[in-house]
Amino acid sequence: MNIHLKALGCRLNEAELENWALEFQSAGHTLVNDVETAELTVLNTCAVTREAVRKSRKTINRLRRENPQGKLVVSGCFVSTGESGSAADLGVDMLVDNKDKASLVAKINDRWQIPIMPEGATLPNESALFARNRQRAFIKIQDGCRYRCSYCIVTIARGDEQSRPVADIIDQINTLHSSGVNEVVLTGVHVGGYGSDIQSDLTTLVTQILTNTSIPRLRFASVEPWDLGENFFTLFENDRLMPHMHLPVQSGSDTVLRRMSRRCHSTEFSSLVKQARAQNPLFNITTDIIVGFPGETDHEWQQTMDFVESVGFGHIHIFSYSQRDGTKAATMPDQIDDATKKLRSRQLHALAQQQKQEFLQAQTGGNASVLWESPAGGFYFGYTENYSRVAVAAQTADIENSIRPCVLGSVHESGNHLTATLL
Repeated sequence: MNIHLKALGCRLNEAELENWALEFQSAGHTLVNDVETAELTVLNTCAVTREAVRKSRKTINRLRRENPQGKLVVSGCFVSTGESGSAADLGVDMLVDNKDKASLVAKINDRWQIPIMPEGATLPNESALFARNRQRAFIKIQDGCRYRCSYCIVTIARGDEQSRPVADIIDQINTLHSSGVNEVVLTGVHVGGYGSDIQSDLTTLVTQILTNTSIPRLRFASVEPWDLGENFFTLFENDRLMPHMHLPVQSGSDTVLRRMSRRCHSTEFSSLVKQARAQNPLFNITTDIIVGFPGETDHEWQQTMDFVESVGFGHIHIFSYSQRDGTKAATMPDQIDDATKKLRSRQLHALAQQQKQEFLQAQTGGNASVLWESPAGGFYFGYTENYSRVAVAAQTADIENSIRPCVLGSVHESGNHLTATLL
């Protein structure tokens, strides 16, 4: 069967797609990049905001419209929060709850009585990653979260924490590396909580990966800042662990952080950033900020702006607060009006773009090692060790999926990446 896979939202959804892709291939199915040619499409949805729910519905409708004859299976947080209704309500063939994701491929094979070919039927080292035109793999290390931030619907949709065994993660990384993958990203709902249910922790996992694999590049997806243990940043003395972390702070105001039920104060966050930059002055710290959380005063908003100004980020994901039924924040008084959210969002976007360009500018003239991706528009694009985007004019030699050094030139006029020259 020809199968098309699509994910919305977080890196964890992408990691789950990677797992399904390998399972489908092992069962003898073929992955296709275009929904129009698929006999079955699997969509992994998101529900973190009302906009994410809207996008999930819109994507389902578009997939059905583009391939009315194909089967459509929908999973993810949109399904697990109950907002999707039934499969019949959505006009899809099957819904798979988050708690059943591990058996999604088996459920599909059983539902349509698809004969499973032996694993040897797939080509040696055939990689789902490259079937989807990707140069890096997302590795799901855990699911669920034991904390309950007052705004978060995802912890409700994903359930309790479940960590994968260290050996399973290492085996997956080694398999992907043998297939030509040069970079993996550790992802989950609560990455920093890894091991809480299996007597392990994130530091132990990373140490074991660096010891028992030879993958050239290892990264983290989002990690809650309060989970980083003492001397965590000494791990980055190993140059295979890339100097970039996405640490979601959500607000620079401690009073707002308390209402959010966050477990990290602004001063503690600043201390973590200093530790990272002590290891590497160009260590890239990126973050999330929620704009217009219930009760956020002008003074509290200014505290956030001042905090961002003082820390300096390579990139900021900016979200306007979205009420999600079932969360504590949805019933809080003093909900912020949309006009105020939009104004504050514009202010923060301007500051974030300024900081991003300053961070890129600080790297010009230096050397960097880049994992190059597919060419587009006469250029190869790729990412440096600290996850700065770089472009180089397409060369005669094929550099896709290779790690090659370059000299970093100027900041592109878009302000979003650096130009470079290959060494």
